[in-house]
Amino acid sequence: MRQRTDDLRDDELLITRVFEAPVAVVWRLWSEPEHWFRWSGPQGFTVTDLDHDFRVGGQWRTGMKSAAYGRSVSHGQFLEIVPHERIVMSFAWEEGSGETTQTTITITFEEEDGRTVQHFHQTPFSSRDYRDSHVMGWNSQFNKEAEYAEALARGVQLAQLS
Repeated sequence: MRQRTDDLRDDELLITRVFEAPVAVVWRLWSEPEHWFRWSGPQGFTVTDLDHDFRVGGQWRTGMKSAAYGRSVSHGQFLEIVPHERIVMSFAWEEGSGETTQTTITITFEEEDGRTVQHFHQTPFSSRDYRDSHVMGWNSQFNKEAEYAEALARGVQLAQLS
């Protein structure tokens, strides 16, 4: 896992992760609602409801809950989709779930020797502190993504992760 905040502007975040699964498998986690539902959200959170219209211009909305933090809802729109290479989407928390400033997330995928290198970039944040508050949440979500993708690559369909 590589995360960079020191070389970036104060309003952007970059996290790079490597998964022991081919791009075709990791792509399915982002593009297919039945998979997104099972792994999305930071560790300790369970997705409770999902709208996921995976096409350019399509809307997405994810409701999730945790014992420690209660219910949170994020939403956005898919802005660009290049199959197996790139997803660009808007992201914002709904009122009561966090800061409601909209950001743009760009996720790129590269395959290297049967593994997937995923670059996750999010910007603009309203402050460095707000940006830094996302590092732990995204990294814990990517831990779940790794577990799910690597199981799926072995032919194992996991139940919903929390």
